[in-house]
Amino acid sequence: MLLPDKLEGIGWVAYETLRRITIAHPEHEFYFIFDRKWDERFIFSDNVIPVKVGPQARHPFLYYIWFEWSIPRILKKIKADVFLSPDAYLSLRTKVPSIPIFHDLNFEHYPKDLPVLERKYYRYFFPRYAKKAEQIVTVSEFSKKDMVKLYDVPPGKVSVVYNGVNEDFKPVSEAEQKTYRDKHSKGCPFFIFVGALHPRKNLVRLFQAFDYFKEQQRTDIKLVVVGNKKYWTREIQEAFEEMKHKDEVYFSGRMTAEELHRAVGSALAMAYVSYFEGFGL
Repeated sequence: MLLPDKLEGIGWVAYETLRRITIAHPEHEFYFIFDRKWDERFIFSDNVIPVKVGPQARHPFLYYIWFEWSIPRILKKIKADVFLSPDAYLSLRTKVPSIPIFHDLNFEHYPKDLPVLERKYYRYFFPRYAKKAEQIVTVSEFSKKDMVKLYDVPPGKVSVVYNGVNEDFKPVSEAEQKTYRDKHSKGCPFFIFVGALHPRKNLVRLFQAFDYFKEQQRTDIKLVVVGNKKYWTREIQEAFEEMKHKDEVYFSGRMTAEELHRAVGSALAMAYVSYFEGFGL
């Protein structure tokens, strides 16, 4: 989750939240548990103690080993008072009080958007995590109501803590906007989409809508798509290939935080068209 230069939505929530909590509470020790060598940029203060625990959890079978065997052992060894999980994965075998942060339950509503094994893992374990948790944190009233309804947890067990806004997202000067447009959109104004290029982000409809917009308006506005193609599907590819104006769509790939701030600040508007989100960052 805390991977250098690869932070996405949940990673940014973890980064910003843990950085503030650890710095604000020097009286407490915080053990950050990694499944690989950590980056020193994530060791925010002197009261953060990094621990590497194997195996690397990159597959549902390894998720199981890591959370049900490795995590209980390390929590017992460090005598943890509480286990906070920024991405809601817990261990059903530990006796340490646990607090997961649930961002949404997209896998319950659109299970076919995920690989089969991940889908099965999530739908088996996450209801059990919700039952086991001492308290649950989620990021919107929508996600809270969804959890109460689908997982039958008491409303009082779920606390809503809204996401903040990174202070680096702010207007950029006209000169900076022009420089960015000259480099990335042939000097033209552009709409921007930011996110994992995943089916539930509704890219098929975004491409269709942009085509329709171009047909109706006859404008030089472009579309810049920011994100990697990890979950790119045949359906998304076909929708893109069918576009009449696909030559006016630019894929930037993943951007650094600084590049993203400049890109968003230079855009005419942001396209946010997901068909399901709990928070969306």
